[in-house]
Amino acid sequence: MTDTYDVIVLGAGSTGTNVAWYARDNGLSVVVVERELVGGECSYWACMPSKALLGPTHALAAARRLPGAAQAVTGDVDAAAVLARRDSFISNLDDASQAEWLLTIDADLIRGEGRLAGEREVTVTTAAGSVLRLFARRAVVVATGSRASTPAVEGLRDIRTWDNRDVTNAKDVPRRLLVLGGGVSGCEMAQAYRRLGAQQVTIIQRSSHLVRGFEPWAGELLADALVAEGIQVLTGRTVEHAARSGDDGPVILRLDDGTELVGDELLVAAGRTSNTDDLGLQTIGLSPGGPLRVDDQLRVTAVAGGWLYAAGDVNGRALLTHQGKYQARLVGDIIAGKQRSAWADHTAVPQVMFTDPEVAAVGRTEQQARDAGIEVKTVSYDIATVAGGALLGGDVSGRAQLVIDQQERVVIGATFVGPNVGEMLHAATIAVVGRVPIETLWHAVPAFPTVSEVWLRLLEADRGL
Repeated sequence: MTDTYDVIVLGAGSTGTNVAWYARDNGLSVVVVERELVGGECSYWACMPSKALLGPTHALAAARRLPGAAQAVTGDVDAAAVLARRDSFISNLDDASQAEWLLTIDADLIRGEGRLAGEREVTVTTAAGSVLRLFARRAVVVATGSRASTPAVEGLRDIRTWDNRDVTNAKDVPRRLLVLGGGVSGCEMAQAYRRLGAQQVTIIQRSSHLVRGFEPWAGELLADALVAEGIQVLTGRTVEHAARSGDDGPVILRLDDGTELVGDELLVAAGRTSNTDDLGLQTIGLSPGGPLRVDDQLRVTAVAGGWLYAAGDVNGRALLTHQGKYQARLVGDIIAGKQRSAWADHTAVPQVMFTDPEVAAVGRTEQQARDAGIEVKTVSYDIATVAGGALLGGDVSGRAQLVIDQQERVVIGATFVGPNVGEMLHAATIAVVGRVPIETLWHAVPAFPTVSEVWLRLLEADRGL
């Protein structure tokens, strides 16, 4: 069986479905090929279930910070209820509603394993074993996402471990949880499971601080908060050997200093790998494995003719759901002939870590700016000392920092650490994207008493007040 469309999309995650939406809005015919669930990693095994696990525990912690409300908190979080709420957010791994949405935009959906088979050609092997041949008049878009990586640790591949899918869909809370990797996923799930009742949680991070890519001080503040609630944080340490006693026995990790750690489950949260191993890349002269490098129009640079695009995690530019959707919107327009460029990937990528305190950042860190040869000034302020921060409770702590381009006098980076600071991030993103002059920001008056008043304090710090 054969069929022809203007656009073929491989992958029906949030990126692929947005490509289809915008291509259809431009009047192009589209088919989306998916081997798993429509909605992809974010909907079922990453963003949504992880935040569903964190939300109730954060609400409880926020109440305990407020005198009066704290006295009304007489029990711990109901882990079973949290897990049930998580299940509802992932629709019990049923993608019917998201598949139906694709039909409402008049995009076709084919379930099966899609592979490139030549220029503008894709084959799809269905679950029943039949093979379909698809041809694209204009473009093929690869939006197959990424999967959890397994680091080169002796014994690690020989034992049962958890990845992001296991930890976000677990049915029970382990008594002892080991977390290999102190990035966003590792820190979020370490805190979630500690607050859900795990008695021992340990994070092992190779670098000198948590959450590489953020400002080092943000990782330090987060580590202090995690340690304060009983999570062991080991930085600058590597795992040399991993073993497990049987399939369900305890996990034993041996560190580089000879220390042994024991846990009931081991979450491996040590990065992501682009899903390009089984895409048929060899049929178009490419080697499988690794991200598909693209230009700012999201065209795969190693393929002539401009017909192959890659969007989202699979291109390795910014492994974030919202950046994948951003790229998808552009791809849907670019294929239709509109002039678009994914320049925000280079200058204004926002990211939020939904721990307590939250860590939110956009643009360049101070070191990244200096490495780029930019003359910068940083200003910072304690979030707890503004009226809005103080009203959140006596134990609130946090910090805000701006990275200012001294020649242009614009904000090129911002980082916030504190309760719910992710909701403040979009203002910073607009400032960075719009290159809003510092003098203009003085006229963006923050409402009182909100945490956003910290913007005024940062401008005053820049002025030397």
